[in-house]
Amino acid sequence: MILILLPNRDYDPTESSVPWQAMRQAGVEVRFATPEGLPAYADPRLVDIGFGLLNPLLMTRKADLASYARMIEDEAFNQPLAYADVDPSQFAGLLIPGGHAQGMRSLLESGQARRIALHFFKTEQPVAAVCHGVLLLARTLDPATGRPVLDGHKVTALVAGAMELPAWLMTALWLGRYYRTYRQTVEAEVSAALNKPADFVRGPFLAKRDSTDKPQHGFVIRDGNLLTARWPGDCHRFAAEWVRMLSEQTTNAAAIA
Repeated sequence: MILILLPNRDYDPTESSVPWQAMRQAGVEVRFATPEGLPAYADPRLVDIGFGLLNPLLMTRKADLASYARMIEDEAFNQPLAYADVDPSQFAGLLIPGGHAQGMRSLLESGQARRIALHFFKTEQPVAAVCHGVLLLARTLDPATGRPVLDGHKVTALVAGAMELPAWLMTALWLGRYYRTYRQTVEAEVSAALNKPADFVRGPFLAKRDSTDKPQHGFVIRDGNLLTARWPGDCHRFAAEWVRMLSEQTTNAAAIA
């Protein structure tokens, strides 16, 4: 059984539902957790409000919105656990989607969410995070070392120069700081959590959106039991690699038994 951590609102519909759908199609049981144990819905701008003339660049793709519509009808989605009630030992892996809007702070600033993430690193269970979701791992400290659990891993996340800052500049006149969840960029904070700045991998500067039939357009970094991606355009490849990781874990566990 896999746990997906959601904030109380404002996460990205692609980064959550595409991996969820891939897991369900592979027969993997999925549970959700939210700050108060209430169903949490994605950023409405990414679901239906949109960005006007910038929709071709910034809006969620129709196929991914269809995945999100299926996810929010799922029984497990509508009966999430509260963070405080999560026993991480009951789960075989953790997935953390991202998002830009302010509701994401309820996940990224949660001590309970950090408690959950720490368990998966200490027990060497699979962890996947995309975009802003990687910030939770940058903020989760290993008490044995005092360092972020990301330290020593190669990772990627939302890239400042090619993704976060251009999106902010294109929309700042009417959306203000919508694309700047924090003053510091995601890339800057994640890089600061790494002992070696070179362990942050930006991927191709000109990013292509992937899809079900073209997952190779996506970019991910897998380092042992940690899988990270940059943005919604990586999520079909991210989902496929995540399901592959979980299958390997099941095979290895069976071999040991």
